[in-house]
Amino acid sequence: MAGHEAGKPLLELRGVTKIFRYGMFGFRFRAVDDVNLVMEDRPLILTIAGESGSGKSTLAKIILGIHKPEYGQVLYRGRDIHRLRGRELLWFRKEVQAVFQDPFASFNPLKRVYGYLYETVKNIVGISERAKIDAYIDEVLRSVGLNLDKVKGKYPHEFSGGELQRVAIARALLTRPRLIIADEPVSMLDASLRVNILNVFKRIREEMGTSFIYITHDLATAYYISDLIAIMYRGSVIEYGPIERVLTKPLHPYTQTLLESIPEPDPRRRSEWLKPIKLSGIEEKEFVAKGCKFAPRCPYATKRCFEEPPPEVVVNGVRVRCWLYYVKGSSPAEKR
Repeated sequence: MAGHEAGKPLLELRGVTKIFRYGMFGFRFRAVDDVNLVMEDRPLILTIAGESGSGKSTLAKIILGIHKPEYGQVLYRGRDIHRLRGRELLWFRKEVQAVFQDPFASFNPLKRVYGYLYETVKNIVGISERAKIDAYIDEVLRSVGLNLDKVKGKYPHEFSGGELQRVAIARALLTRPRLIIADEPVSMLDASLRVNILNVFKRIREEMGTSFIYITHDLATAYYISDLIAIMYRGSVIEYGPIERVLTKPLHPYTQTLLESIPEPDPRRRSEWLKPIKLSGIEEKEFVAKGCKFAPRCPYATKRCFEEPPPEVVVNGVRVRCWLYYVKGSSPAEKR
């Protein structure tokens, strides 16, 4: 874990906003809306969770430098990543790696996957001897349930989706990055392998000091792997804090809605959760709303919720954007 600088955040997002157009002639909307996050420079796993259309994958691509925000800054170890050039940009790409949901989009179908692994180890890791390169690749592949013999000589189409995703994860691990952005990395794997991959992430965090941003809609895996969680809704982070506090005592009505969608084996706990909330698709009115974007679906919404965006309030170490806490300091559970 050498090289961690005390006092300086590993990653900081300041008012990050990304604007897209819905359809060729559709309305303009903020896919990411004024997001502020600080990730300390210590080995940890931060989950960004939310349903489809929440902006979590767009935010991941902004952090990776794939998308440039219209407003705000992304600072990695104090440097604005969208201003990096030359050697600094190469440094950033070595330190920050990505694993995406679709592994077939990550590899050229006309190139053997071993070539990607070999070039990474030789050019970035700095190992020059072929035997040592192969030994290193084999070691990393085994950590994700594969080995060199199963990979060498094969093209992407010769792997199953799950196998190729494990190769993608191994490729990201080869450079021993300081931060890995993992966008739904286990969604294409069967249930028995998901825990194995998540355990690899946890072990890499502990042994190499690598941090992760884990993008998912699966709160069960988030709870298993994470230290912190940010809940997104329609481009905004509406709740952020330690995973244990956020998922066991959710503050925002939307977070409670997400938990309501998880099957609950104990019927005695049903009364603890939020009363039913009507769900909706991605609607224009939610993106262009003047007030809280969740207000049309929230059973606790007041006139103020529709007219003014809620401020961020800190409640027991959790940051939440909801008028319930700013006005009365009470939770939905207390209002029942």
